[in-house]
Amino acid sequence: MTPYTERVIRIIQSIPSGKVMTYGQIAALAGNARGARQVVRILHSMSQKYDLPWHRIINAKGEVAIKDAEGVFTQKDRLLSEGITLTHSGKVDLAIYRHHPTSELIIEEQ
Repeated sequence: MTPYTERVIRIIQSIPSGKVMTYGQIAALAGNARGARQVVRILHSMSQKYDLPWHRIINAKGEVAIKDAEGVFTQKDRLLSEGITLTHSGKVDLAIYRHHPTSELIIEEQ
C-alpha cells in the first residue's frame, strides 16, 4: 500500500459521526490536491476491508456522488441517522457539517 493510500485511509477513519469531508479535501490533506478520483478508488476498493465510514464522504457541492438510487438512499439514510440534516435539494450544508481535522493530526500520521 502506498503512503498516500495509508494517509487517505487514516483521514477517512478520523471523520467523526455527524461530520463529513469532501473527496478533494481528503486528497489535499493526504498530499495530492488533485487526487479526488484516487480517494474515490480507495473508498471503492478498501471501504469494507478497513471498515471505512464511506457515507461521510461527499462531493464539493455537498452532494452524494453515488449514481445508483439504492446507494444514494443508503448514504443519505446513514447521514440522517448521524444527525446530519439535508437541505430541501438533498445537499449537506458544508458550513455546518464539514470536518476540519487539525493539520497537526495529519502531519503526525505521515
